[in-house]
Order: sequence, then C-alpha cells, then structure tokens
Amino acid sequence: MIRPTCTAALLLGLCMSLIHSSSVEAAAKLELKKGDKIVYIGNTLAERMQYFPHFETRLQARFPQLNLTVRDLGWSADELDLRPRSKDFNDHATRLDDHKPDVIMAFFGFNESFAGKEGLAKFESELEKFIDHTKSTKYDGKSPTLVLVSPIPHEDLHSRFLPDGKANNDNIALYTESMKKLADKHNVVFADVYAPMLDPMAGNDDLTINGIHLNDEGYQVFGKVLDEALFGPAPAYKCDLATLYPEVKEKDLQFFYDHRAVNGYYIYGGRKNPFGVVNFPAEFAKLRKMIENRDQRIWKVANGETVPAEIDDSNTGDFTQVETNVNRPVDIFSPEAEAKTFKLPEGYEINLFASEVEFPDLENPVQMAFDSKGRLWVTTMESYPMYLPGTPPDDKVLILEDTDKDGKADKQIVFADGLHVPTGIELGDGGAYVAQQPNLMFLADKDGDDKADERSLILHGFDTADSHHSISAFTWGPGGDLYFQEGTFHHSQVETPYGPERVANAGIFRYEPSTEKLDIFVSYGFANPWGHTFDDWGQNFVADASGGANYFGAAFSGDVVYPQKHGRLKQFLTKQWRPTAGCEIVSSRNFPESAQGNYLLNNCIGFQGILQYKMKDEGSGFHADPVDPLLVSEDTSFRPVDIQFGPDGALYIVDWYNPLVGHMQHSLRDPKRDKHHGRIWRIRYTGNDLVKEPKIADASVPELLDLLKEPEYRTRYRVRRELRSHDGKEVSAALEGWLAELDKNDPNYSHHLLEALWVKQNLDLVDADLLKRVLTDGDFRARAAATRVLCYWRDRVPGALDLLEVQVNDENPRVRLEAIRALSFFDGSDVERAQEIALQSLVHDQDEYLEYTFKETLETLDKRAKKD
Repeated sequence: MIRPTCTAALLLGLCMSLIHSSSVEAAAKLELKKGDKIVYIGNTLAERMQYFPHFETRLQARFPQLNLTVRDLGWSADELDLRPRSKDFNDHATRLDDHKPDVIMAFFGFNESFAGKEGLAKFESELEKFIDHTKSTKYDGKSPTLVLVSPIPHEDLHSRFLPDGKANNDNIALYTESMKKLADKHNVVFADVYAPMLDPMAGNDDLTINGIHLNDEGYQVFGKVLDEALFGPAPAYKCDLATLYPEVKEKDLQFFYDHRAVNGYYIYGGRKNPFGVVNFPAEFAKLRKMIENRDQRIWKVANGETVPAEIDDSNTGDFTQVETNVNRPVDIFSPEAEAKTFKLPEGYEINLFASEVEFPDLENPVQMAFDSKGRLWVTTMESYPMYLPGTPPDDKVLILEDTDKDGKADKQIVFADGLHVPTGIELGDGGAYVAQQPNLMFLADKDGDDKADERSLILHGFDTADSHHSISAFTWGPGGDLYFQEGTFHHSQVETPYGPERVANAGIFRYEPSTEKLDIFVSYGFANPWGHTFDDWGQNFVADASGGANYFGAAFSGDVVYPQKHGRLKQFLTKQWRPTAGCEIVSSRNFPESAQGNYLLNNCIGFQGILQYKMKDEGSGFHADPVDPLLVSEDTSFRPVDIQFGPDGALYIVDWYNPLVGHMQHSLRDPKRDKHHGRIWRIRYTGNDLVKEPKIADASVPELLDLLKEPEYRTRYRVRRELRSHDGKEVSAALEGWLAELDKNDPNYSHHLLEALWVKQNLDLVDADLLKRVLTDGDFRARAAATRVLCYWRDRVPGALDLLEVQVNDENPRVRLEAIRALSFFDGSDVERAQEIALQSLVHDQDEYLEYTFKETLETLDKRAKKD
C-alpha cells in the first residue's frame, strides 16, 4: 500500500527530538581504520539501505579522512541458516572473498523471530555458529570485525488491513535480547536499533510502507540511530549531507547492477557457456571500475571538495566485441509488410493498432493492460536483455490511446521512464504495479496527470537469475489478488508482515495489495510460466512457455511446505507447439458464438501465431481440443508475447517483434538482436459489431455494479478493479441494494451472486452470510468459486473447517477438488481435522485431478503434523 508521508524536514525535526530522548548508547563501539571495507549482509532491512543510503551518507561524512568502501550484499528474507541462491551465485558475486571485508555488518533476527519463543534456542545456536565462523574466517590474512544489528520494531500503521505488530514486536524484543546476550558473550559489536526506534515508530508519521520496511523518511531516522549507536553523537561535518547523499546513491546503483545483475545464471551460472564467458568478464571489469570511480567522488565530497557534475568513466576500459553467430539474413519487415504475412480464419480481420513507426518509444513491448478509460498501457524493454555498463536503462510504461475510435492509436503518453527490464504490468489502486527486478514496484499517479509521481519498491527478493524467467504475466484474480510468476533457476524469498515466503525453481505468486499478504500460489517445476488467465467462474489456467505445457490451476495450487514442490500434473490439452507466451479465453460479443470460451494461446517460435482450443468440462477439471488457429504469420520476427480482449471486444496482441529470441541460442549481446521495433495488433470478427465500450472511469458505484452483469469477462475484470478505488462502506451499502434487486429467475443469477462475493473479497470485507449463500448455490461453478474464497477467508470465517467438510462431500467433483485444495492451507491444531475431512472425499468417485490434489494435500498436511 502506498501511503502519504510528511515532509522530510518536519519529520526529521520531530524524530531528532524523539531519538535524543531514547536510550541510544552514545559510546563509540566500532573503531574504523583508513581504507576499511565494510559489507552489509542480512535481510531486507539491509537490502533496502542501498535505495535509501542515509546511514552510509552519515558514515562517510563522519569519517571523510578514512576513504571507506561500503558494499551492500543484503538479500530479502535472509536468515542465518537459510540463504538460498541460484546456481553458482555464491561462487561469484556474493562471496565475501570478492570484497575482503574489514567490517561485516550483519542484519538478522527479523525473519527468524516469526518462530517465536519456540524457535529462540535454534536461533541462538545458529547465531553462535555464525559468530564463530565469521570471527575465524580470514580475508587477506585477517579476520573481520563483526557488527550485529538488531531488527527494527514492527510499526502499527493503524490500518484495518494490516497487523498492528504487537505479536511481532514481542518476538522481536526476545530475539534482540538474545543477540545482545551473545554479542556480549563473544565480544562482538552490537547495535540495538530496536529500542531507540520504538518511539519514532509509535508516532503519527508513518516510517514504513507496510509496518516492517522503512520508507525514505524511516531510513533517515534509522541512519541516525545506527550511526549514533555505533559511534556516539555526530560531529560537525565538512560536507552537506544533501550533496553527499546522491553520490552514495549513484555508487550503490552501479553496485546493484553488479551484485543483482539480471541473467546471473547466464553470466556465471549453469548457462554461462558458450556466450557468457565471452563478453561479461569485460563488462563487469568495466562496471567495477565505474564503482571505484564513484567511491573516489564520495570521498572527495565528504571532505568538502567540489566534483564535476558529469562522472568521467573514460578510464574504465572497453567492451568485448561480440560477433553474431547468425549466418542467415535477418529481415525486419515494415508493419505494412508484416501485416501481409498474417492469415486468419474466414470472417476475421487484423489491423495495426500501434507500432514503432508512429511511436518510436514502442521498443520491445512485453505486457499490456487496459485502464478504466479504455486506454492501452504497455511496458517496453529497449534495455533488454540487461543493463550495459555506462548506458542508463530507459525502459518505459506507455499509455496508447485511440482518441477517434478508428481502431488505431493516435496518442502516446509516457507514464514512466528510466525503468530496467520491466517484464510485467498491471493497473490498479491509483497507479501501476510493475516488475522491476528483483522487486515489485508501484508507480503511483497522485494527481491524475498520467505521470508517475511516486515510485515505491513494495516487494523484494524475486530472483534475477534469468531475465526471460523473471516475474511476469501479471493478472488480477477475481477476488482482487495480483498474480505473477517466474521460471526455473530462480530462488526467490520475500519478507512480509506475516513472515517470509519462499519458492525455488519456478512458481506463481499471489499478492493482496491491501493486506500485504503474499503466498506461493503454485510451487511447481515449471520451465518458464508466461501465461495465466481466468474464466468467468474463477477457474484459472497456466501456460508454461518453454515446454508449451498448459495446466488447470486449481489442481496444483494447494499449499506446500517449502522447499516442497507439487508433483507432475497432466495437461488439459495436447501440446502442439512451443514456446508459448500469453493466453486468454474468448469472452466477447464481437467474436462468433462458436468461439466463446475457447482457449487462445500465443506461440512465438517455430509456429508464429495464436493457437485456439475448444474447452469443455471433464470431471473435476477441463479438457481442450485444438481447432483452427486464430492467427498464423509467415514472418519469423513476429513474436506474440501478450494477448487480451480490449474494451471494444476486439483482441489485442503485443508483438515483441524481434528476429532473435532465446538466451542459449545466441549471445545476449548478439548485435542482430533488435531493440527498436514493436507492434500492437488488433483482431476483430467482421460478422458482429464491436462491443460498445463501457463507461468505467467516473462511473457511479451503482453504474459500476450494473456493469458486473455484462457478458464480457474483461469488462467485469476492470469494473471490479475500479470498485476498489471507491470507499468500501459505500460499495458495500450499494451492493446490498443491488443484490436485493436481482431477479432469481435470471439465468445468470448465480453468477451475479458470485460477482457480489468477489467485490467483497476485492475490498477485504469478509461477509460470511453471502459466502454461505454462494457455497450452497444451485450452480456447481458458483459453489466451487465460493470454496476458493473460503480458502482465503479461512482465518476470519467461523467454522471454516465445518463448511469445507460440506464442500468435500458435494455432489460435484470440481467443488470437492476446491475443498480438498483448501484443506492444504490449515496448520497447527487444525491439521488433524483437515486430514480427517480430506479423507472423507475418498467415498466419492475419483478422477485423475481429484486423486492428484488429494495426494498433494495429504503430503502437505502430513509434513505439518510431523513438524508439530
């Protein structure tokens, strides 16, 4: 959630008075020498210090004569004994040997504290091992000084959506005391930032974005607290902190490109041969010299010297000249020429909506979304495949608008620029959620001028091993949860106010922006899932790009115990081609009746076009058979990577348009990779009128609720998203009136009820009565969807297990499957009962999906039972 903050000056004035009244230990504890190298390791508190380097700014200003080198190796959700990384990462960029630290500042204890009192003994044992190992390890012949930094408190943001932090703080206090005790025992420097941060974080000014992660103002306070805890009151500085701060931030940015380089698995991991070993050694040698140049500037500014505005990197060396391995001619067609290569079934036509010709910024587009005004937003990736040292990345989020409604965009707005490989986007909550490896970024438009006013990193820890496999395929679920996914080689771990979430080697994430809940929706051995869509009844389908596999989502989206992964699941259709990128279900009155409900699947190598499958119910799941493709292209540079129905009922396709794709076939720096082309295509059926575009922006709540009756899935999708921007009480009151006026004889009555339930879920308004009403509805599809809602409301609906027991014995196999899946999420004292209820499903007829989900649920519950 993005929240308003006070001005920095007002905040600092208040916080300084609070800090001086706190119990900061003023005596200097850490002695530094000239040329010392300081390295941060640990969790997100450390990791975010590179984005808000207020502590280092104070450190360099306090000791301008020491020429200190500071490197941030913080990594989201790291624990003392749990620091997963992709293959070979530890052998290269993150090894402390590379940096030969004189001082190691370790930030642990927060993620471990979620184990509570029961986990304290284990934590102390691991901390003693860590202290012994660190003190006995020598770098350049000497052991480093170890500094243990406590966690900060959990801030109460007084939000009905978020935990107040009391339970977390009780545990954090215990773990902080243990850290202090062991630091004293082993003569290790200890900085208690928990106690002195309590008062500032109990004030009226929000210092965190979610209760646990500091914002910029929070790091200003934290930087002063940590500085004084280690060195005592600050002296008079030779420099202005405001002048020094951007120099430190620029150095940290360049080091970030080194430490968290995207495509790490290609640079130094399992895919480094044959191309990674050629060009990247020279690139990283240059980058590290650039970082050293910035160190020099920091030292000069800290000493009060003036430095040139432009950074001189002429001494950093040259790149390796990369030769192409592509011997064939590489054709780049004009949009007009490309359009002539398309073939469609009778009655369909395609037209160009936008291209790089009219809009030169439309370079390598990768994902799109439509806003409530009917405009198309798209991310571009000219910096693909990754940052080239010395060339600032300038990827963008564009807004393309068809103002005269002729089917072609005629207006462009740059919503945001300066991005780096933004592989995914979705709109909502006053802005855009954008992939910004290794983070999820929220770009907020505060004043409605279609420009990103604020950029906030809201989730951290998504791996960067492979830019092709990074978080992508963003989509809202019907209940207001944001889904995105990543591929194999990645080891991601994310801190949340409820504890860390982890997944290794591919998975799908589910995120609730209002509550800050994140979970692993699917932990499965995907190659690279780059497609995810839902049908009218909330059933979801996942496309795995590399292998061309397609899966029924409910079956393998039960909970697992990390690092457990779900076993191999059958596909709901027979693979024809690979690789795929983007999928959609036909739901548009513009398309013919015969196509409604068909599954559309982009394919971008070998067969270039849009595959089409006829869907049908099959037992607890689905089956699909191929029909004629919707689109075929003879242009081998046509790369459809995203697909979605627009507000007019036409189908829009993002065309990456590139002669070279793939990371193993060609060097990432192959000169024949195209960076400057990109198209958006639009398919309509000529036998039907286009859909009248619904008025969503500026519509009243009653008008929006009536739009939930529209046949088009994407209309209802955008309406639910828009309703989240309205006051929850207003929407809830209007919804009650809307429900009362529904006609029970309407053939869509059950679906209207379900839409009302989803609106409540979007607003995080738990309504047990409405939930029970839909759980017992006459349409099995509504009952199955309501069972999924119950799964995510299980901790707030009394008697959740009793309700699931009824669903497990439902006459319909899909309802039973959803109930068995939901049981996998129970833990603690509920495990035994959940196991007993799951076993009741065996008295009913089984099919392959039911057997699979039952097995997976029992395996998870058995692991929890043994753990307890």
